[in-house]
Amino acid sequence: MLDLGWSELLVIGVVALIVVGPKDLPGMFKQLGRFTAKMRSMARDFSRAMEDAAKESGVGDVAGDLKKVANAKSLGLDKLKEAADNFENWDPGKAGEGKAVGPETAKMTQERAEQARLIREASDAKARARIEAGETAGDGEAPRDDSPAPAAEPSAPPAPGDDSAPSAGADSSVSAPEADKK
Repeated sequence: MLDLGWSELLVIGVVALIVVGPKDLPGMFKQLGRFTAKMRSMARDFSRAMEDAAKESGVGDVAGDLKKVANAKSLGLDKLKEAADNFENWDPGKAGEGKAVGPETAKMTQERAEQARLIREASDAKARARIEAGETAGDGEAPRDDSPAPAAEPSAPPAPGDDSAPSAGADSSVSAPEADKK
């Protein structure tokens, strides 16, 4: 309500005493008390009437339904926030660590690692051969090798029971220098 301290009330009392006079001051305070009590009563009745009207019209039910519908959990926003947090905390170096992988995935991982090793060995051998041969262009640039490079073909794992399909590791017996000759 009004935040009136003792000093403000004292000032109001002194001004009222001077303006109204000491004789009529008690009657005025009595009338002021009745007026404020009547105003409080009217405000209370108005609040009750509004609450009753809201209950009768179903506004409370609608408000409850809106709260349920707008709940972050019912909208799936909690899962979205969880996914965003997981993405922020994701470390690519640790991706897949601690997760169980099936035998097919493990086999494909080994095959890809072997293919990557063969590619690295082939490029290292080719670089050493260029360095040993001393091939340099007149302007300081290395000559371009326009010969087609062997394309690494991705291999699908053979179907279970299919022995006729070549395995992905079939070319692994070919060394890197021999791969260049193909």
